[in-house]
Order: sequence, then C-alpha cells, then structure tokens
Amino acid sequence: MSVNSSSTAAALALIADDMQAMDAVIARRLSTEVPLVSQVSQYIIAAGGKRLRPALLLLMCGALGYRGEQRFNLAAVVEFIHTATLLHDDVVDESALRRGRATANASFGNPASVLVGDFLYSRAFQMMVDAGDMRIMQTLAEATNIIAEGEVLQLMNMHDAGLSEEGYLRVIRSKTAKLFEASARLAALLAQAPADIELACADYGQALGTAFQVIDDVLDYDGDAEEMGKNLGDDLREGKATLPLIIAMQRGTADEKVTIRQAIETGGTGQLAEIVAIVRKTGALQATRDAAAAEAQRAVQALAALGGNPYSEALLQLASQLLQRRS
Repeated sequence: MSVNSSSTAAALALIADDMQAMDAVIARRLSTEVPLVSQVSQYIIAAGGKRLRPALLLLMCGALGYRGEQRFNLAAVVEFIHTATLLHDDVVDESALRRGRATANASFGNPASVLVGDFLYSRAFQMMVDAGDMRIMQTLAEATNIIAEGEVLQLMNMHDAGLSEEGYLRVIRSKTAKLFEASARLAALLAQAPADIELACADYGQALGTAFQVIDDVLDYDGDAEEMGKNLGDDLREGKATLPLIIAMQRGTADEKVTIRQAIETGGTGQLAEIVAIVRKTGALQATRDAAAAEAQRAVQALAALGGNPYSEALLQLASQLLQRRS
C-alpha cells in the first residue's frame, strides 16, 4: 500500500510469503494459448498497484487462523476480478494513464482491453469453483454483479452536478467497497467462522473500501500527480461529481457553485486551479477527509470482534494509515 508508513509496511510484511504464493497462482492461471490475452493480462498485473484486496483477504485469514491453500486461490480470484474492472474502467473513462504508465487500452486498444477483461472475469469464475463452497461462489457472484451495477450507476451519473451525497455513496459502496467487503467475508467463510464474526469481517471490508475510495477522491484535488501515477483533475474531466465537489457546491457562493456545476456538466478542466481553490476555501477537502475518517473508525470498531493477534493488529494499521495515503 502506497502510504508513507513503516507500520503499514510491517503489517503487510506479515503476508509477504502469502502474496508470493498468490502470485504463483496468478502466473499459472494466466496461462493461455492466445498470445494477446497473456500480453495484456501480464501488462496490467505487472504494473503493480496496492494489491490491497487480496492482501485484505490474506490478513483476515491470518486473523481468523485459517492457513489452508485455498486462500491463495481466492486471493488470486479477487485480484483477477479487480484487474478486469480496471481494464473495463479505463475503456469507459477513456483513461490514458494508470500507476504512472500508459493504460492497457492506450497501449493495446479498447477491444483488446474489454475482451481480456472478460477473460479475467471468466477465469476467476473457473477458479472460484475450485473452492467447492456454494457460499463462496454466492459471495463472489453477488460482488461481481453489484460491482457491474455500480459501474452502470456511475455512468448514469456522469456530468450530473445534482448528484447527492447519498447517490455518491451508493456508487462507491457498489463499485469499490463491495470487493473489499467480499474479500474480508471470503476469509471468514474459509475459516468457517460464526455468523457474527463473518458479519464483522464484512463490515470491516466495506468500511475500509469506502474510506479508501473517499480518500482517492480527495487526492484528485489534493494529491501529487507523480506520486499518484495519474493526472490531477481526471475525475472532473470525466464529469464525476465526487464528494469534495458535492460539499463545495453545498458550501460555496452562488458563483462558485455555478463554476463547479459547469465544469462537471462539460467535463472541463480549464478552471481546475480555481475549482481546487474553491474546494479548499469551503473546507470541502477536510470535510471529505472527515467522512473517510468516520468510515475508517467504523472499520476499527468492527475489528473488536476478532480479538487481538498480529494479523488483526495489521488490519488495524491498514485502517489507521489509510487516511495518510498520498497515492
């Protein structure tokens, strides 16, 4: 996870060997006789990234005492689903840069990105059957469907300056937080944890994923392009009314509201510097960070049900350090 925190690095060091085992599964299951599929898949997976979703699953397995081999398979499934959503996202958003380098669609074209994304989804569904557990398949099938609904909701909301906070949260809880929630729940299912522990794990994952996305939306107006590996103002260019803009419109003057509204409706970034100034002046950035902090605290509270061990402490660190991320 790309935050300036030795404690977070130490937390993830707990599962370094597990992540390597997951990478071996990924390499094996990406094997295909179709060269372009391998080329595009390897390109986006080799780009790195936070790998936070499979890390969450592996840390939660550790916290619950599950050490079976199936955790590597399901961690790879989660990463495949996430990678497929990135491929499709970048096509829909017409993104040219991710993690500091050209997106797959910019390098290989939209058709290849969409179709390889489909391959990753279908391979993930082949792999989840290996677990031989109907609840696990239900969890992943539901998550994948809700993520798709979230993508469509976001598409419908593009250039809608009237989007409410509730509408915004509905999108990110579907599009982003659902896979975090599923990752944490899968660990509980593998460990055959009681229903109350399963629910606590799912609550932690949803809260963590929500906080992660809210902070991501802050960084579009308060981040460093080089650290982030994408261009500042990308959300605005795509016509996304994220929480910093929603709050700024609630608090700003009539003229400031018009400026932001027009930028969202047109996807114009010509006044980005002025909009960033408005977002800061109205306190919208801090208010958005406060909203993320509330979600992070909800994640921390959910962990109380798990008891104390190095893995649950690592999960606590993830929630705490999330608010300091800069990329």
